[in-house]
Amino acid sequence: MAEQNAGPDVAEHQVHADGKGQRLVVLSGIQPSGKLHLGNYFGAVKQYLELIEQGHECYYFLANYHALTTIRNRQELLDLTWQAAVDYVALGLDPERCYIYRQSDLPEVCELQWILTTITPMGLLERCHAYKDKVAQGLPADHGLFAYPVLQAADILIVSANLVPVGQDQKQHIEVTRDIAQRFNRIYGEVLTVPEPYIRADAAVVPGTDGRKMSKSYGNTIDLFAPENVVRKQIFGIVTDSATVEEPKDPDRSTLYQILKLFCTPEEAREWAERFRRGGLGYGEVKRVLFEKFMEELGPARRRREELSRDPDYIEEVLRYGAVRAREVGAALVRRVRDAVGIPNR
Repeated sequence: MAEQNAGPDVAEHQVHADGKGQRLVVLSGIQPSGKLHLGNYFGAVKQYLELIEQGHECYYFLANYHALTTIRNRQELLDLTWQAAVDYVALGLDPERCYIYRQSDLPEVCELQWILTTITPMGLLERCHAYKDKVAQGLPADHGLFAYPVLQAADILIVSANLVPVGQDQKQHIEVTRDIAQRFNRIYGEVLTVPEPYIRADAAVVPGTDGRKMSKSYGNTIDLFAPENVVRKQIFGIVTDSATVEEPKDPDRSTLYQILKLFCTPEEAREWAERFRRGGLGYGEVKRVLFEKFMEELGPARRRREELSRDPDYIEEVLRYGAVRAREVGAALVRRVRDAVGIPNR
């Protein structure tokens, strides 16, 4: 350890400048409602790793309060939250260079959520697509889902995040947070940092095995840490058309090609696209290559995960250290918010 109480072999962050010469606060979270999959890896985790490399102050949390909107089993929630922490560390989120914590280990976030709720217009929440989509499908929607964007805003604002990495389809979440922060600042003064979405132009949109967006809720995932035989079954289950080996195939309309190219260099992707168009290529061959590339890319993380899963004390120490830092920052922000709105600080 760097210091006796510093954390799990956690040294002080090294400050590096990004392209603009700034070190920014970055925050993102994942809801531990299922196993991590390729969509999480290419759509989020790889961005997280890049932002760490740029030297920003990065907070990556496990949103177990949010998960209560879908998981109503105590042990399942505990297990999934812990497993997500193991996954994060195995994938390279280095606790010496970023902060990983459970949302519930920062209880101040719920106080901030309530204060933000008091100034959040109903119409803003009614327009949020997650709630609207669920209601449109005839599914039951509770207050947790309706108020979800305010808790999400509190997650972001409590660490004064400047950047929030998201996919294009999640941009609305950050816009809601910005609206709430700006409204609070207009009423009570400039207390909250208004965040910006971090959306890479080349960010991957990962299709699932059925062609829809890869999502746990659709059951169309390729799981990062499933047993090898399960991963093989998921990859070989990718839906393809009925074209014969000899027939030309359109790579732009192929879910299989769209997933394969995520593992390829630009040159390799062009070569595979040409093979699709030329004909003489069987889908079975492509799936075998995809499986090999998956194991090559994720193999080190899968082996690291096996090691980490045998050391639960280390994972808990990683979470404890991240929570200490997040609470230090978050409690200071909540004190400023309480003072601004007229609630005495303890």
